Amino acid sequence: MKKLSPLQIERLKYQPKLPSSLAKGINSLELIEGAPTQSVRDQAQIHELFKNTYGKPVVTFKNSIKTSASTVRNVGVILSGGQAPGGHNVIAGLYDALKQANSANKLYGFLGGPSGIIDGKYVEFTDEFINDYRNTGGFDIIGSGRTKLETEEQFQKSLEVCKKLNISAVVIIGGDDSNTNAALLAEWFVKNNAGIQVIGCPKTIDGDLKNEQIEISFGFDTATKTYAELIGNIQRDANSAKKYWHFIKIMGRSASHVALEAALQTQPNITLISEEVEQKKMSLESIVNYMTDIIVKRSNMGKNFGIAVIPEGLIEFIPEMKSMIANLNDIMASLETDPSFVNATTIREKFDIVENRLDPANAKVYNSLPALIKGQLLADRDPHGNVQVSKIETEKLLIEMIQTKLDEIKSQGEYIGKFSPQSHFFGYEGRCAFPSNFDADYCYSLGFNAFALINFGLTGYLSSVRNLTAPAAEWVAGGVPLTMMMNMEKRHGEMKPVIQKALVELNGPVFKQLEQNREDWAMNDRYLFPGAIQYFGPSCVCDVTTCTLQLERAKSLASV
Repeated sequence: MKKLSPLQIERLKYQPKLPSSLAKGINSLELIEGAPTQSVRDQAQIHELFKNTYGKPVVTFKNSIKTSASTVRNVGVILSGGQAPGGHNVIAGLYDALKQANSANKLYGFLGGPSGIIDGKYVEFTDEFINDYRNTGGFDIIGSGRTKLETEEQFQKSLEVCKKLNISAVVIIGGDDSNTNAALLAEWFVKNNAGIQVIGCPKTIDGDLKNEQIEISFGFDTATKTYAELIGNIQRDANSAKKYWHFIKIMGRSASHVALEAALQTQPNITLISEEVEQKKMSLESIVNYMTDIIVKRSNMGKNFGIAVIPEGLIEFIPEMKSMIANLNDIMASLETDPSFVNATTIREKFDIVENRLDPANAKVYNSLPALIKGQLLADRDPHGNVQVSKIETEKLLIEMIQTKLDEIKSQGEYIGKFSPQSHFFGYEGRCAFPSNFDADYCYSLGFNAFALINFGLTGYLSSVRNLTAPAAEWVAGGVPLTMMMNMEKRHGEMKPVIQKALVELNGPVFKQLEQNREDWAMNDRYLFPGAIQYFGPSCVCDVTTCTLQLERAKSLASV
């Protein structure tokens, strides 16, 4: 028998809360349709690509006094992309709703991500199987993967596997790219009269899959609380030793929501926000000068210590770096098959080849970087063919450049302090944590709700649960058309439909909270120490959600 920790034993017993509409029974629901929708941008192009699934209404559920019988359905589920706390509960909620609707229903989990539905690798869930994973972190129940579902051959193979298992609906749990694939698959199934529905669930700890209907992506709550605990621990250490500057890079490539939320929970001395850097067109030098100025001022106060939080994707938002990386992304595909590059015997030779291929201005930027960073820019591509920003040690680049700047200031007699930097990267630490009570409830509701959408015959929808700062009983369950969130973007040199990423709004209440306090936090040690996620105790400790969601919902409610 597998040995479990005391916490895991107790978490397995936890019964997640549901919105009252869903809690009263999956077969006692009424569907309420809103007005037709359109995509956020590029309406004509998106409509042309999704002729069969475009323009559907947002839907919500309410209780009905009538109880309807549910036909027997087999459903498949896929975990796609990086892990996020709560994924297991989405599957548990889906399974419970499916079995509640009709005990003859079956749920199949495709193994290893989207490749599972293509290759026909699956497992059938049972009560015993599911019960071992309730309220736990990770995606190990069936594994995940980053295979893209976008080609005719992949769609055809997926159809054959679904027919073999008599599957009439597929649920894809993933982020913006994964749910873009869900939209493409849904459209293909309708176009080809396959009789198979596709429903998505909004997952990403980065927090960049959200809009008015999707208030938060699952996993963000748990991950940011985990990172905030770690930052708080380091702040306590820094405030005790009083001799180290800690540079903490934190997950979030395309948006800075994680860094911003962690900063609001801990109040560090410096917080960089990528979107602000881009809007203000801050150069790498100006960022270094900003950080160095705070370090010198604190040193002059006798404080040779501090905390700097840096978003993972910062380097891509610095205008000259963004231009250079975009240029690099364009040329790397050809370089990876170029004999002169492939057969280069030294890294210096590769640097020279790259510089000769880059546009002159971008080559100058590339040449100015330390060898460590230049090498990291040439590392393996991600599935989209882009630089893997997480492998670029931005925190070490900033430390090296700040050290050089401080040496220059010291030589002029304007700085006599000590600079002892420590670097950290918090990424994997937050992806598979035990889900918070909020994420346990939210994810279970998303899964349960996904089956409600299936039960009403819908396809091309994203499971939506809203009003999330209210008690769970008051949450609003429903669905939003995937095409409603889409626009056209350039990928691999081609314009493709993708779900639009939600970036930090610099005029929004969340960033304004940081902006109003950052000068005070820079000089005065207002450190907060959140501590570990709490699962048992008063609701004000255990069920409280993120600062981001609270601030955004407060603004939303104020505008009503």
